[in-house]
Amino acid sequence: MRQFASGWKRSYYGKGDVIVYRLNRDGKAAGGGSFVFGASITILVYGDALWSTYTTGDNTGLIATDSMKNFIQREVLNYEGSDLEDCCRFLGAKFLDIYPQVEGVQMSAIEIPYAALPNSDVSFAPAGPDRATARLELNRDEAVEIASGIRGFKLLRLGGSAFHGFVRDQYTTLPDIANRPLHMWLDLEWLYTESSAGFSSGAVTAAVRRIVREVFHAFESGSIQQVIYQIGTKMLADIPSIAEVHLEANNRTWDTIVERGEELGVYTEARPPFGVLGLRLKR
Repeated sequence: MRQFASGWKRSYYGKGDVIVYRLNRDGKAAGGGSFVFGASITILVYGDALWSTYTTGDNTGLIATDSMKNFIQREVLNYEGSDLEDCCRFLGAKFLDIYPQVEGVQMSAIEIPYAALPNSDVSFAPAGPDRATARLELNRDEAVEIASGIRGFKLLRLGGSAFHGFVRDQYTTLPDIANRPLHMWLDLEWLYTESSAGFSSGAVTAAVRRIVREVFHAFESGSIQQVIYQIGTKMLADIPSIAEVHLEANNRTWDTIVERGEELGVYTEARPPFGVLGLRLKR
């Protein structure tokens, strides 16, 4: 079920996974951004004027979700920026201007990243696996919520990760580990101290990406919990515009096939059960 920062909604509807690729084929990307802007966008709307379609089947004020899809795909042509937050604001505000029966709209987007091939401005390949995200809720008066995130980090550390000293009882089979190769997945989402701080032309997201990679590289840990705590606290320390951060990691450490001491090993994908570790920090 969807959640709205403005509170509980008795009904909402919209269109999900609307795929758009805006290509600046003339080599003139706005604001120094990428020539390829790709995103999967979801729009959800609510309002009392839309209630009758649920209760009586009266669709007089209803905007078809197919029309919503067309609106998004066509209006991205008129969006000149390159960051998801501002794109959500552009689309949400225009939608409210066009349809007065809508009281509020939640726009969310997931980046579909492409990176230029070396020394080329005409050839690209899919990038990632991590992808930026944004979520924005607007009503007639204000931006109710703006949240940004990065989803899908897949991080591998060859050593410097330990896990020992945990509870041992009749259910314990895991040995103490002093130096393991760590394979970790990570999703993050953060809120801002004020709405205007969310529109940074991608600068905050770029800073978070850098912090995640720097901390993962430099920090020798006693648990994944400790890794994500270090990432979260550094985000709050280094980026004053972030008010709150939510981190969720998966322990995807590979199963060992054979090792030759700590110098060499062969591993395989971990079995389907995996550890889930969450953390929420506020300023």
